Amino acid sequence: MYDDGFLARLELRLREALPRWGLAPDSPLRLLTISENATFLADRDKGGPVVFRVHRPDYHSLEEIRSELAWIAALRADGVAATPEPIRMANGELLGAFDDEGSLRYVAAFEFMAGREPEPGENLASWYRVLGEITARLHAHVRGWTPGPGFRRKTWDFDAIIGDRPLWGDWRSALGLDPAGRAVLERVADLLRREVGAYGASPETFGLIHADLRPANLLVDGDRLAVIDFDDCGFSWFMYDFVAAVSFMEHEPFIPDLEEAWLNGYASVAPVLAKDVRMLPTFLMLRRMQLTAWIASHAETPTAQAMGVPFTQGTIELAERHLAQRG
Repeated sequence: MYDDGFLARLELRLREALPRWGLAPDSPLRLLTISENATFLADRDKGGPVVFRVHRPDYHSLEEIRSELAWIAALRADGVAATPEPIRMANGELLGAFDDEGSLRYVAAFEFMAGREPEPGENLASWYRVLGEITARLHAHVRGWTPGPGFRRKTWDFDAIIGDRPLWGDWRSALGLDPAGRAVLERVADLLRREVGAYGASPETFGLIHADLRPANLLVDGDRLAVIDFDDCGFSWFMYDFVAAVSFMEHEPFIPDLEEAWLNGYASVAPVLAKDVRMLPTFLMLRRMQLTAWIASHAETPTAQAMGVPFTQGTIELAERHLAQRG
């Protein structure tokens, strides 16, 4: 799927669609990133560059993508967070589509926002304090916002994450997982189910979240921290936003520093209850299991190939630690 022929075909289809946004088909266009969606950067004569996100097929429905864009518009209108503005097509619609060999691919366009990904070597904790403040504002906005009719986003509960209807695949297919490792992960999955069940999903703890506030989706420009890529936003535990923000880093020794900074930032905007803080290790383990399943079901992606079997082994080590502390 991710070979040169696929990418060339995807670029050609996008070029054919560019006039809908007022761009010429031969506009300078280059691939920015590809994981499941593909993002391209196009130059235009006036108004600055445009980022195009070509959605993977058969994942989000039309209503779900429109709902994501509606939340972004509400956040921008209320000044909650710095995030790129969606760009409408000439017909006034925010979402286009094209056929890719029988698969319908939706396309959204966003204004280009300058910035760079924050790096661990530059006092990442200081940015996570800012991120905690932003996250608290996002959650406060959700609690006071009434979406329009037809608002649809996925629900990231236990079953959707690693349970009976996992949206990102089955962790049991993890790369390099042997019977001993599977037994450990079975035990920790059972424990996680009990822990989140006891915590519950009340309106105070569960609502619409970004669900992917990791450094790859943050833009630092001077003292401004912007948030991009709401593609995974959905209904989940509010505290899950922190563990999603440390995706693929769960094993790093600096995670406690990021957690403390994030909580301090969050608490400067909204209260954080002790019961919520106590759930962070559970959510961290749950997220790690989810990512392990994602890597297994997306082995062709560059991210999965970079992580591979060592990521599974790290998941088992984290599971053993969680069982020792809480099991």
